[in-house]
Amino acid sequence: MRGNDGRGAYSENNSDTESLGGNDRSGFSGPLGTQEFNSNSRKPSKKSARFSLPGDQITNDDDGYVEITLDIRDDSVAVHSVQTTGVGGGDVQEDPELSLLAKKTLRSKSNSFGSYLLRNTSSHIRQVSQELKRFTSLTRRPSASTRFDRTKSAAAHALKGLKFIAAKTGGAAGWPAIEKRFDDLTASKNGLLPSSLFGECIGMNKESKEFAGEMFRALARRYNISGDSINKAQLKDFWDQISDESFDSRLQIFFDMVDKDADGRIAEEEVAEIISLSASTNKLSNIQKQAKEYAALIMEELDPENNGYIMIYHLETLLLQAPNQSVRISDSRIMSQMLSQKLKPTQEDNPVRRWYQKIKYFLMDNWQRVWVMMLWLGIMLGLFAYKFVQYRNKAAFGVMGYCVCVAKGGAETLKFNMALILLPVCRNTITWLRNKTKLGTVVPFDDNLNFHKVIAVGIGVGVGLHAISHLTCDFPRLLHATPEEYEPMEPYFGEQQPTSYWWFVKGVEGVTGIIIVILMAIAFTLATPWFRRNKLNLPKPLKKFTGFNAFWYSHHLFVIVYTLLIVHGIKLYLAKNWYQKTTWMYLAVPVTLYACERLIRAFRSSIKPVKILKVAVYPGNVLALHMSKPQGFRNKSGQYMFVNCAAVSAFEWHPFSITSSPGDDYLSVHIRTLGDWTRQLKTVFSEVCQPPTAGKSGLLRADIMQGGNNPSFPKILIDGPYGAPAQDYKKYEVVLLVGLGIGATPMVSIVKDIINNIKNKDMEDQDSTTEAALESGRGSSSSSHSKNKGFRTRKAYFYWVTREQGSFEWFKGIMNEVAEMDEKQMIELHNYCTSVYEEGDARSALIAMLQSLHHAKSGLDVVSGTRVKSHFAKPNWRQVYKKIALHHPDTRVGVFYCGAPALTKELRQLALDFSHRTSTKFEFHKENF
Repeated sequence: MRGNDGRGAYSENNSDTESLGGNDRSGFSGPLGTQEFNSNSRKPSKKSARFSLPGDQITNDDDGYVEITLDIRDDSVAVHSVQTTGVGGGDVQEDPELSLLAKKTLRSKSNSFGSYLLRNTSSHIRQVSQELKRFTSLTRRPSASTRFDRTKSAAAHALKGLKFIAAKTGGAAGWPAIEKRFDDLTASKNGLLPSSLFGECIGMNKESKEFAGEMFRALARRYNISGDSINKAQLKDFWDQISDESFDSRLQIFFDMVDKDADGRIAEEEVAEIISLSASTNKLSNIQKQAKEYAALIMEELDPENNGYIMIYHLETLLLQAPNQSVRISDSRIMSQMLSQKLKPTQEDNPVRRWYQKIKYFLMDNWQRVWVMMLWLGIMLGLFAYKFVQYRNKAAFGVMGYCVCVAKGGAETLKFNMALILLPVCRNTITWLRNKTKLGTVVPFDDNLNFHKVIAVGIGVGVGLHAISHLTCDFPRLLHATPEEYEPMEPYFGEQQPTSYWWFVKGVEGVTGIIIVILMAIAFTLATPWFRRNKLNLPKPLKKFTGFNAFWYSHHLFVIVYTLLIVHGIKLYLAKNWYQKTTWMYLAVPVTLYACERLIRAFRSSIKPVKILKVAVYPGNVLALHMSKPQGFRNKSGQYMFVNCAAVSAFEWHPFSITSSPGDDYLSVHIRTLGDWTRQLKTVFSEVCQPPTAGKSGLLRADIMQGGNNPSFPKILIDGPYGAPAQDYKKYEVVLLVGLGIGATPMVSIVKDIINNIKNKDMEDQDSTTEAALESGRGSSSSSHSKNKGFRTRKAYFYWVTREQGSFEWFKGIMNEVAEMDEKQMIELHNYCTSVYEEGDARSALIAMLQSLHHAKSGLDVVSGTRVKSHFAKPNWRQVYKKIALHHPDTRVGVFYCGAPALTKELRQLALDFSHRTSTKFEFHKENF
């Protein structure tokens, strides 16, 4: 399916049409049926034909003919342009006014497109022939400098740019729902709908109330309605106008909204008002503040003669500008359809084959996790069976039966899991194994915290089996045993047979066991997402028992738990020899390893102090800290480190992704206030900051100046770096980086590192070539040891999705730096602002126009304030994956995601779908904290 150049399955310009120039566009006279059309071809193309206008004699007079260019697609044919022409094939000029016929689209109604064309084209030509002749004699209204072309593709783009309602709710099909809402809203208002409820009635959300009110007033002016309310009949007229699919109708509504005095002209003040309204509707506060400046920009572009106003056709010119291909995912129509069909799930009739395919794909995608889980479960079952059989053959079995076997089997798995649960949180050890060994190819180090949680579940099961078996079965049997049955138990429980539960509870074994269960229950409960992320609506006094702080402190109860567990294991009822008391044996190595990890953290953070270089507070409650890099601190892009601030808490350490690249001479982190600790951290640093000077970003800022009166910053300690999934991006030729909100932090470091590595690799390749040439002259050779060994990445796609316009200030400087440094276009940067309505919604139409004008003039985006042009609403992730799959067949693509869990499932599922059904293999990785 790839072309000969191997670059993919569709043309470089992503055009949906194909022009036939030169001899391919041959003119002829006569009926349209004599022109040959290949209806079976899926490739869109343009065909030209010449017709004599009715009422004219076929002579050699050039004015007797017009040339019509049709835009032919797989399911439609549209008039692309109409031109006056000469028989001799001389120079022709296209009249843009004739392009009004681009809206005349002929739909295919039979299997044979050619036969349909033959039957119907003649009637369409007769209907429009007189209009064509009239238009050919008209003088162009816009000047040559403002000429525009209403081609089918441009008109379609403009139509998308003026969508007032969703397509599925428009027209006659949507009226019943509107009528029902009208009846509900006007039940107590005498059948009159006030303008304040107009937006709700036609299905707009509450955020669009002002925009809907402006639309109401525009339509009211058109229908000469002076009041502030309308009846159902008038609403029906409004609805018919709003849901009209024609471009002219939508354009007129939009023009009327801007033209508030209804004089047919738009003044600069009116442009500023509609910009402010659009910015407010889309929550773009920065644009709203600069509405007058942007209005002047639009007037400068559309009113070069300084008339002080613009007309409707000026607005049309702006809307009909061709879309910027660099910011659109516009794939080949043919390949998109084929790939979409290929990705449609096929239902296997045979249930055996269906289950086989599911299992095969599952094992292909999760084989690392599967073998680790199988090994863990196998060890658990082996230990349980070992103890079960051992106590099945002991004297205690005669009194307590299978209950003691279950209790001891559960205890053995509990000891093993209490030792194992410490290993996934030995971060220094895991980072060393990830960086220095090849174990990462078979061991899923990215899932260390998930495995930690799985082991916790195993501990809960072990505690349940052990405690419940003892309390509900073993102890009651001992209490009710006859003297003869109890006699074998005297060496373990004493000559005096216990008479109550209190005997078991008051002993060391009972006290330690109960305290262990209580502390575990507290730690497990506060570690659940509902408590850790404050998802429960608890009374205010209980709020302090939720959040990260509660989780952090409760988890450190493990020191007490492990101490009591060792004591509990020494004071066993049924084991008296030291070598039978194996609890300490299980725990010795893991506890020692973890203790060394904590000592290394404390030692490393104390001997490697950092100096704060810059502090900035950004919109969206984000604190950026730039600090000196300690000597010997070597990090990789995508890694994270722990941060401690004694001014907030001397004991708490919190992980944050490193946003600086390894090549930078400083370290930086961006911290969003999401909890108590981060909120207090922002407060203590804000106290030493001031509003920024001109030319510097941030709401508050403080910089260290050489020889100046520098502020006194709170002391910061760091510990790290630690390994993370994103650090492995280098092993992929193509990477897809996705950051949601503050989740962009590890990705920003990666995009900077990619450019640095590509530049270094190119320089080394040049040096190697030069060195090889010199060495060959001396008859010897030498090998060059590349610093970029293992770096394979040649293309990166970075998608940053955020809700607020102010968020783009977090990495404004970095984005501009990457855009300037990326000379070879190795990185595609895509910023998405979800507060703005999707591209195609009338509520964001003026923002889109302004964005195109401002970017063309200054090279900066009005939404993000960077060189990277922003997209509106949320990305179509299926289209993103499709684009990469088409551009990079037979390639492994690393997908790295950091952000809220809500998007994880969709991105992972798309990676699986495209990997299973295309030659491009997507490997999904998610950051876990």
